[in-house]
Amino acid sequence: MFLADRRAPTSGPRAPAAADVDPVTGRGRLSYPRAEYLFKIATATLDPHRQGWTLHQLRHSASQHLAQAGRTAPELQAKSRHQHLASLGRYVRLGEETSARITAEADSAQRRRPR
Repeated sequence: MFLADRRAPTSGPRAPAAADVDPVTGRGRLSYPRAEYLFKIATATLDPHRQGWTLHQLRHSASQHLAQAGRTAPELQAKSRHQHLASLGRYVRLGEETSARITAEADSAQRRRPR
Protein backbone atom coordinates (compact mmCIF):
# COMPACT_ATOMS: atom_id res chain seq x y z
CA MET A 1 0.00 0.00 0.00
CA PHE A 2 1.32 3.43 -0.90
CA LEU A 3 0.91 5.86 2.00
CA ALA A 4 0.79 9.65 2.25
CA ASP A 5 3.55 11.57 4.01
CA ARG A 6 1.15 12.95 6.64
CA ARG A 7 -1.28 11.36 9.04
CA ALA A 8 -4.84 11.04 7.78
CA PRO A 9 -7.55 13.18 9.39
CA THR A 10 -9.44 11.24 12.05
CA SER A 11 -12.74 13.08 11.77
CA GLY A 12 -14.64 15.37 9.47
CA PRO A 13 -15.64 15.13 5.81
CA ARG A 14 -12.09 14.41 4.62
CA ALA A 15 -11.50 11.50 7.02
CA PRO A 16 -10.85 8.29 5.02
CA ALA A 17 -12.43 4.95 5.76
CA ALA A 18 -10.66 2.92 8.45
CA ALA A 19 -9.48 0.38 5.84
CA ASP A 20 -7.64 3.21 4.03
CA VAL A 21 -5.51 4.14 7.03
CA ASP A 22 -2.38 2.30 8.15
CA PRO A 23 -3.09 1.26 11.76
CA VAL A 24 0.57 1.57 12.80
CA THR A 25 1.45 5.01 11.39
CA GLY A 26 -2.00 6.57 10.96
CA ARG A 27 -1.10 7.64 7.43
CA GLY A 28 -3.75 7.42 4.73
CA ARG A 29 -3.61 5.41 1.52
CA LEU A 30 -2.68 7.36 -1.59
CA SER A 31 -5.12 7.50 -4.47
CA TYR A 32 -4.19 5.37 -7.48
CA PRO A 33 -3.38 8.41 -9.69
CA ARG A 34 -1.15 9.95 -7.01
CA ALA A 35 0.63 6.65 -6.30
CA GLU A 36 1.22 6.11 -10.02
CA TYR A 37 2.55 9.66 -10.45
CA LEU A 38 5.04 9.20 -7.60
CA PHE A 39 6.05 5.77 -8.92
CA LYS A 40 6.67 7.19 -12.40
CA ILE A 41 8.82 9.99 -10.96
CA ALA A 42 10.81 7.51 -8.84
CA THR A 43 11.45 5.14 -11.77
CA ALA A 44 12.16 7.71 -14.49
CA THR A 45 15.93 7.40 -14.11
CA LEU A 46 15.71 3.60 -14.44
CA ASP A 47 13.47 3.61 -17.51
CA PRO A 48 15.40 3.64 -20.83
CA HIS A 49 12.78 6.07 -22.22
CA ARG A 50 13.08 8.31 -19.13
CA GLN A 51 9.29 8.38 -18.69
CA GLY A 52 9.05 6.13 -15.65
CA TRP A 53 6.99 2.98 -15.30
CA THR A 54 3.32 2.68 -14.47
CA LEU A 55 1.77 0.66 -11.67
CA HIS A 56 0.14 -1.46 -14.38
CA GLN A 57 3.60 -2.37 -15.71
CA LEU A 58 4.74 -3.16 -12.16
CA ARG A 59 1.79 -5.52 -11.69
CA HIS A 60 2.57 -7.40 -14.90
CA SER A 61 6.25 -7.56 -14.13
CA ALA A 62 5.41 -9.20 -10.80
CA SER A 63 3.22 -11.76 -12.59
CA GLN A 64 6.04 -12.54 -15.00
CA HIS A 65 8.53 -13.09 -12.17
CA LEU A 66 6.08 -15.38 -10.36
CA ALA A 67 5.53 -17.38 -13.56
CA GLN A 68 9.26 -17.75 -14.08
CA ALA A 69 9.56 -18.96 -10.49
CA GLY A 70 7.22 -21.83 -11.35
CA ARG A 71 3.89 -20.61 -9.99
CA THR A 72 0.85 -22.29 -11.51
CA ALA A 73 -1.67 -20.51 -13.70
CA PRO A 74 -4.39 -20.61 -11.01
CA GLU A 75 -1.94 -19.08 -8.52
CA LEU A 76 -1.09 -16.32 -10.99
CA GLN A 77 -4.78 -15.77 -11.64
CA ALA A 78 -5.50 -15.45 -7.92
CA LYS A 79 -2.61 -13.03 -7.38
CA SER A 80 -3.36 -10.83 -10.41
CA ARG A 81 -7.14 -11.07 -9.99
CA HIS A 82 -7.67 -11.78 -13.68
CA GLN A 83 -11.08 -13.36 -14.21
CA HIS A 84 -9.96 -15.58 -17.09
CA LEU A 85 -6.78 -17.62 -17.41
CA ALA A 86 -6.50 -16.63 -21.06
CA SER A 87 -6.01 -12.99 -20.11
CA LEU A 88 -2.78 -13.88 -18.28
CA GLY A 89 -1.15 -14.95 -21.55
CA ARG A 90 -0.66 -11.45 -22.88
CA TYR A 91 1.18 -10.32 -19.76
CA VAL A 92 3.16 -13.37 -18.70
CA ARG A 93 5.90 -14.16 -21.17
CA LEU A 94 7.95 -17.13 -20.15
CA GLY A 95 11.60 -17.34 -21.13
CA GLU A 96 13.12 -20.18 -23.13
CA GLU A 97 14.47 -21.91 -20.01
CA THR A 98 11.05 -21.97 -18.37
CA SER A 99 9.39 -23.22 -21.54
CA ALA A 100 12.01 -25.97 -21.89
CA ARG A 101 11.56 -27.02 -18.25
CA ILE A 102 7.77 -27.17 -18.59
CA THR A 103 8.09 -29.21 -21.79
CA ALA A 104 10.56 -31.61 -20.17
CA GLU A 105 8.34 -32.06 -17.12
CA ALA A 106 5.35 -32.81 -19.32
CA ASP A 107 7.24 -35.36 -21.47
CA SER A 108 6.02 -38.77 -20.35
CA ALA A 109 9.20 -40.50 -21.62
CA GLN A 110 11.32 -38.29 -19.36
CA ARG A 111 9.17 -39.04 -16.32
CA ARG A 112 9.40 -42.83 -16.59
CA ARG A 113 11.83 -44.49 -14.25
CA PRO A 114 14.41 -46.79 -15.81
CA ARG A 115 13.79 -50.44 -14.94
